Amino acid sequence: MQQLFDRRSVLLAGAAMTASTALPAFAQSSAPRRGAPLGPIAKKIAHEITQHGQTRTDNYHWLRDANWQAVIDEPSKLSDEIRTHIEAENAYTKSVLLDPTAKLRADLFEELKGKIKQDDSSVPARDGAWAYATRFRTGGQYPIVYRKAVDAATGEATGAEQILIDGDKESKGEKFWRLQDWEQSPTQDLLAYFVDYEGGNKVTLRFRATANGSDLPYKIEGASAGLVWAKDGRTCFYCLLDDNFRVAKIMRHVVGEDPKTDVMIFEEKDASFQTGIGKTASGDYLIIYRSQSESSDVLILPLTTPTAKPKRFTPYRKGVEYLPDHHGGHFYIRNNSGGAIDFKISKTPVSKTNASNWTDFIPHEAGCFIETVHLYAGHMVREESVDALPRLTVRDMVSGKEHQIDFPEEAYDLSVLRGFEWKTTNLRFTYNSPSTPTETWDYDLNSKARTLRKTQEIPSGHDKNNYVVRRTVAVASDGARVPLTILYHKKTPIDGTAPALLYGYGSYGISMPASFSTARLPLVDRGMVYCIAHIRGGQDRGYQWYLDGKLMKKQNTFSDFARAAEALVEQKFAAPKQIVIEGRSAGGLLVGAVMNQRPELFAGVIGGVAFVDVINTISDAELPLTPPEWTEWGDPIKSKAAFDYMMAYSPYDQVGTKAYPPLFAQTALSDSQVTYWEPTKWVAKLRELSPEAGPFMLNVNMTAGHGGASGRFDRLKEVADSHAFALWCVGKA
Repeated sequence: MQQLFDRRSVLLAGAAMTASTALPAFAQSSAPRRGAPLGPIAKKIAHEITQHGQTRTDNYHWLRDANWQAVIDEPSKLSDEIRTHIEAENAYTKSVLLDPTAKLRADLFEELKGKIKQDDSSVPARDGAWAYATRFRTGGQYPIVYRKAVDAATGEATGAEQILIDGDKESKGEKFWRLQDWEQSPTQDLLAYFVDYEGGNKVTLRFRATANGSDLPYKIEGASAGLVWAKDGRTCFYCLLDDNFRVAKIMRHVVGEDPKTDVMIFEEKDASFQTGIGKTASGDYLIIYRSQSESSDVLILPLTTPTAKPKRFTPYRKGVEYLPDHHGGHFYIRNNSGGAIDFKISKTPVSKTNASNWTDFIPHEAGCFIETVHLYAGHMVREESVDALPRLTVRDMVSGKEHQIDFPEEAYDLSVLRGFEWKTTNLRFTYNSPSTPTETWDYDLNSKARTLRKTQEIPSGHDKNNYVVRRTVAVASDGARVPLTILYHKKTPIDGTAPALLYGYGSYGISMPASFSTARLPLVDRGMVYCIAHIRGGQDRGYQWYLDGKLMKKQNTFSDFARAAEALVEQKFAAPKQIVIEGRSAGGLLVGAVMNQRPELFAGVIGGVAFVDVINTISDAELPLTPPEWTEWGDPIKSKAAFDYMMAYSPYDQVGTKAYPPLFAQTALSDSQVTYWEPTKWVAKLRELSPEAGPFMLNVNMTAGHGGASGRFDRLKEVADSHAFALWCVGKA
């Protein structure tokens, strides 16, 4: 995603390695950098960039490897000079943070590990005569995909386990291994599966015979995860990435034939679109979906005739988002046309897909955001959100009667597990809350009967009555009411003395669920209040909530987050200057911007794979995600207004001489989404301009990508690192 040091920086880095083990906790020291040495000083090479008549100098541009695409594919190709600098950063972080907190991190890791059922498994999902599931073995890092034969009388999976993919065995000898996706064929004699060997999202597609577990003697490289089978069980469709890691082509493949003969059925020629594939719930149509933030374009192809040409569903209309699904003689289309800001569902005959033929089926209801629609042979299930809380609405497709499924808690999260079957009256969903472990339920869409199929086990023990979940609001300066979901231990005093961790994201319309996570509990058990801020830029309070936190309203996202921190103090949930903030990816932009704008509010900042070099990244059309991002942030290449607005909040560009809190930035060499040089440059500039603040620490995973380490226990070690930093910042290390 050359020689480096002057003599002074080498001496400072060496001092860090020898002196820092005796450092006090950050919160206990008022010395420069909380008593830590300065850290590696990156050399400066002036790189001038002129846009809209303004010239800026980026002294750390050189940290972007000239062959960055090759580095993402193969990290060993990183230049020696940049590698030397990154290794020095890692050594500094090790000496200042990781070594002094070694015991704490080990304790945290064991706690986190103890909260995971090591031989956990999913509830088998039926597909005709078979039921498919995943599980882990005790001590194993990677998932095992298996299936069992279904008892025709009971409908339960009672047959012997047949392992289809054994992640622990297949990952042996690999520096990185992640199973990205798998899909059984309609005839269930073949399994298509995607493996990422680098962490950069270019994956390898292979086909496996389910009868004996043997792979066909070829593979398809450079694919993107996701495959759709045609009805014949031999033809399939997949996506190929270009050199910039964007989906460029949709391909048709016949299993057993040379991939060189695969047919391109669609080519994405507009880099501003993000493209992917799926299929309708009925399994009758391939969907080619092209999105552009606030607009979408869809092509369809009948899966009974895989050699047909894709047909555009309706002419593209800028500003209209839609996604069709199929049921009987009609398509049902979730869309926002006609000012349906929170979306509606339209209906049109299969033979008349042009928007001029659409009629309202579920009309728009302001304040009720229709997030997802699930169709079954006899029912429609809508995942909806009202005032930042989810709900499920069920509709009988014959009678038209509707009902909602009720849930008891003040804040909670729901997720429908779609399954493989079309002709079913069973809805499977998960329910959890910040204090309640995940429950997997089967719900009869006709009788409304619920059957609990699984409750998440916490081997080390968990009593939800030991935790308190609260829902409150922070009132923004413009009057917007920002929901806050708060979790704390019942023994934690809510009197304005507790430290807190405040988490946020606020971009791309992605909502932050009020969900259960064992990863939060070690912090909460140590007396920290954990808060999720449902800020603008997400869709937590509907689509308008998203629109009010993007483009020329992006500052709302940052202001909301700062107000959330202030509200925690005002409402006595947290002590002043005892709040650590955390965000990942675009959430890294969030914490980076707020760190510049309101540094006095925070005890520490955690920026994971942080998107912080906003102007440079969004001005570079060659980077993987830049062209599709222009409708999210603005186009600083063409628009001076967008350039000026984005420059005003860009974390890297707005670094100054300020009393910044400590920073722990994490990144990875193979990250194609937020490239490694963004956090690396950020830390270098912070250290240059505010040498007395911080300290600023960078941890670079040399073998992973945007999602971090691939093994489940390795990921827990990364979480333990972040937790140790947070606790250190508030004097609880």
